Amino acid sequence: MIKPIVTFDFDSTLSRQDVQDYATSLIKKGFDVWVLTSRYDELHKHRYRHNPTNEDLYYVTDKLEIPRWKIKFTCMRDKAEYLFGSNVLWHLDDDFVELNNINRETNTIGISVVASSYKSKCNKLLGI
Repeated sequence: MIKPIVTFDFDSTLSRQDVQDYATSLIKKGFDVWVLTSRYDELHKHRYRHNPTNEDLYYVTDKLEIPRWKIKFTCMRDKAEYLFGSNVLWHLDDDFVELNNINRETNTIGISVVASSYKSKCNKLLGI
């Protein structure tokens, strides 16, 4: 049986230890975990003044053993645009604008990491 694909935002989401622990548990269960971030990619990272290197992101994803080819940078474009037409089951994020756009414009379910019940919502959709 093929496990669903899920995506995690990085800043204020996968950068949190509790979310890293959750992502690790999903990876161990065989779920296909990706990172979808609004940050700029390697060609454009100099435009992101807060962190022009992405080294903090790579530190976490390397630690979680998420391959770099499973990290998608939207270069500040709307994540719903990226997710439109994809087979991603859910996307976990802290940005309500992104989540509203995802839920309105795609078949992917946007889930807020700000809600204390985020894990139970994600698990229910995954059937665990």
